[in-house]
Amino acid sequence: MHSTQFSNKTKQNVEVPQHNIRNFCIIAHIDHGKSTLADRLLEITGTIDKRDLHSQELDSMELEREKGITIKLKAVKMLHEINGTLYQLNLIDTPGHVDFAYEVSRSLAACDGAILVVDATQGIEAQTVSNIYKALDADLKIIPVLNKIDLPSANVEKVSKDLEDTFGFKKSEILTVSAKTGDGVAQLLEQIVDRIESPKGDATAPTRALVFDTHYDEYLGVVALVNVVDGAFTPDLVLNRKELRLLATKSLSTPESFGVLNPKRQRTDNLKTGEVGYISTGLKDIHAVRVGDTIVIESQYQKVGNIKALPGYQESKPFVFVSIYPIENAKFPDLRDALEKLSLSDASLIYEPEASTALGFGFRCGFLGLLHADIIQERLEREYNLELISTTPTVEYQVDLTNGQKITVKSASDLPEVQRIAQIREPWLSLNIVTPKDYTGGIITLCEARRGIMKKMDYPSEDRVIFEYELPLAELVHNFFDELKTISSGYASLDYELLEYRPVNVVKMDILVHGDPVAPLAQIVLKDTAAESGRIILKKLKDVIPRQQFKVALQAAIGGKIIAREDIGSAGKHVLGGMSGGHRERKDKLLEKQQKGKARMKLIGKVAIPQEAFREVLKS
Repeated sequence: MHSTQFSNKTKQNVEVPQHNIRNFCIIAHIDHGKSTLADRLLEITGTIDKRDLHSQELDSMELEREKGITIKLKAVKMLHEINGTLYQLNLIDTPGHVDFAYEVSRSLAACDGAILVVDATQGIEAQTVSNIYKALDADLKIIPVLNKIDLPSANVEKVSKDLEDTFGFKKSEILTVSAKTGDGVAQLLEQIVDRIESPKGDATAPTRALVFDTHYDEYLGVVALVNVVDGAFTPDLVLNRKELRLLATKSLSTPESFGVLNPKRQRTDNLKTGEVGYISTGLKDIHAVRVGDTIVIESQYQKVGNIKALPGYQESKPFVFVSIYPIENAKFPDLRDALEKLSLSDASLIYEPEASTALGFGFRCGFLGLLHADIIQERLEREYNLELISTTPTVEYQVDLTNGQKITVKSASDLPEVQRIAQIREPWLSLNIVTPKDYTGGIITLCEARRGIMKKMDYPSEDRVIFEYELPLAELVHNFFDELKTISSGYASLDYELLEYRPVNVVKMDILVHGDPVAPLAQIVLKDTAAESGRIILKKLKDVIPRQQFKVALQAAIGGKIIAREDIGSAGKHVLGGMSGGHRERKDKLLEKQQKGKARMKLIGKVAIPQEAFREVLKS
């Protein structure tokens, strides 16, 4: 039984020394109970009163609660007493889905340790493997934790053995908890204090803080979440209006306030070495503060002259490109403002303006994956009240021209003429798939059909298989994940990372309506499967383009060669309907006149393609 000398109220006024601070994050595969464990930590440490605690407390976005996933990293300061000593535990909550791996890497850079949560009913999953290697690369102390031990289907012995065999953990290192009931969570808190080291920064050195996240506040401007590595931020900075400098952007800021997250912002007098908190920069320019930048005090910078920037983050490179347009063109400025604000807190989102003859003005956006693209579009629609249409996802190709120039191409309209192209390369991924062994055959068949190359096949346990495949990204963005889930009855999981660009035989396929190419419908497709791709698009178009007074030909073409065709029959008009009688010759004369008129219309007629047709095809 622990002795207690601090109430929840007095805890807030106690100065916690640097050696009693622990900075850690929770990493896990999606749906392994990470957010529920964070809830129990908040409850047991008394950070939030039990009656005020909501399920998934740190998942504050409506979208996060709805989908049951963490999208944005969150930071929270917890004060916890063990044997009469008060510790400050700074938790940085991380997403679990592969598309938000960039958020995980930012959390790891601001921590000294990580709790690895593994579902005792599910075992090792793809993101479990990926997260462990990320934590090891960041040189963090990992505490393996088996969650959901309260469930009848939990197999603690087997999953523990898998962790020992796959990653080399010792049995004594593996903790067991139930985040739902709270069983074992108090012991986990003790192990966090025992196993994770305190921050090693120099309190007497010039102040340096790492920006690991940002967001925009309408009243405070850009708010930066920081880990104070050296020195401290003291009250005189705000009182005497002293400036801060951001080393990467060279921006100067006069801070409005700083403090900790509890989990809401709580203003404090100072932020000292090792602490995690926020700084209200007062800057209104959202580009002035970058994730991964280093904040220093301007007066110290001028005095010392050479304060070294902290290691930031490797810049994230988008994998998937989607064009997003407002349904009402008048909403284009609103879409631009919304993307600016979202990109502030999501450094992996990139966008550039583009125009389409069919859909008006919009933006070409780059994402880390398909879920990332879906989440951003939903946030734009919900948080900024926009109605949007998005195109099918595409990837970025590298093109070598015959004149020696190298260019990147993100859409078919940017692809040069065939005679100017020397070589085209597409992105390939290294793909890890973890699945029960019963679905091995189906998964191999799927990967081979999608041009996959098997590199490794391991059995970490007798009923679980880990595949390592190399696969083109273009195959992944076209329903690969949905098909994988269908084949494996939802049990398989995957994780991927960009490998390299490799040569590929792709061509630009034009879609012609009544002989005229329709630029927005052009696509980059594999030459070997171009005819099949063309037929799919033409059948969709045939269903959505209204009939004309003349027969309309829909064609898919590569260069000048037609590879697929569909016809839309003419709209019938009963020209004899107004005749109550009359000679046969008179009727034939009318029908012949109609036939000549249709032939003339076919020569000079134009087909107006409704915007709904573009939307249907682009969404398919």
